[in-house]
Amino acid sequence: MAVTEAGARAAIESYVEPYLQRSLGEAAALRAIELRAGGVLAKIELGFPTVGYAHALQSALSAHLRASGLSLDLTLELSSRIVPHAVQRSLKPLAGVKNIVAVASGKGGVGKSTVAANLALAWAAGGASVGILDADIYGPSLPLMLGLSGQRPSSPDGKRILPLNAYGLAAMSIGFLVDPAQAVVWRGPMVTQALTQLLSDTEWGELDYLVVDMPPGTGDIQLTLAQRVPVAGAIIVTTPQDIALADARKGLAMFEKVSIPVLGIIENMSLHVCTHCGHVDHIFGSGGGARMASESGVALLGELPLDARIQREADGGRPSVVADPDSARAQAYVEAGRRAAAALANRTRDRSVLFPKIVVEDT
Repeated sequence: MAVTEAGARAAIESYVEPYLQRSLGEAAALRAIELRAGGVLAKIELGFPTVGYAHALQSALSAHLRASGLSLDLTLELSSRIVPHAVQRSLKPLAGVKNIVAVASGKGGVGKSTVAANLALAWAAGGASVGILDADIYGPSLPLMLGLSGQRPSSPDGKRILPLNAYGLAAMSIGFLVDPAQAVVWRGPMVTQALTQLLSDTEWGELDYLVVDMPPGTGDIQLTLAQRVPVAGAIIVTTPQDIALADARKGLAMFEKVSIPVLGIIENMSLHVCTHCGHVDHIFGSGGGARMASESGVALLGELPLDARIQREADGGRPSVVADPDSARAQAYVEAGRRAAAALANRTRDRSVLFPKIVVEDT
């Protein structure tokens, strides 16, 4: 029986995309289809960064077509379209920035900043325009981690600040503006004021994602930031041990209180693979992130390794995603980044741009 365009379309649209966890039909991702001699051309558009994903998707989709009884050579044209998503109702999205994503943890020492930097770099490597804001006033780590120590941003008009650039990221941190040898001794209101200024006074340009590396904890500073920054989604970073999970739950609860959707949980330092013999050891326990995700009804975005090379690369100013992009440790960040961006793509879109501005004037 001859293959029809309708039959090929139905088969392709029935494929469940693993990152979105929805069929291509449900995601309205199949933009066009064209039957050719012995084959089919499919143009697919996804809502998350797709550079580097085409080969894997084509292989999986070809296998799906064969399992559906269609012997067709598939030619795939894959693209992405990242759209703004809804933020807290009391706030307006930041001009030029489609989505602000907060990376947070309930406590320090879980590798949150390393995760935030590598996620941002993974999205940029996937073809997105990305910025990152280091919101840790007391312990900024972005200058060192991105190889920008000692550099200072400029201000062409004395009002707006131009962010620094590292590996394609637009980067801003209080560490660019203060002497790194001096302690920042500020009270909470000064910190929140400084951070809101860094966010709003930086000339970010047009960004698909702005990653905000939140300060650790769930105190007044973190809550105030969550209420003032228009966030489309949050990612919680934890380690497998119970003490970290207890604090991570508090972080998740904080975002729920201010109506910020949690995209998922990343379990960092999940396992250690010996570089000499390959033995896998769960130094901090196992399964904690998965249990927390299941209990909270959110996704487990990734289980990242404990690897000394990640530390050396970050301290050397070249995080793993750029230092060794094909390595297993870098690919773990890429996978987590795709899952997080896909989780955001499944969220409610921002519709405010569809409505005209209403101006009331006295006549």
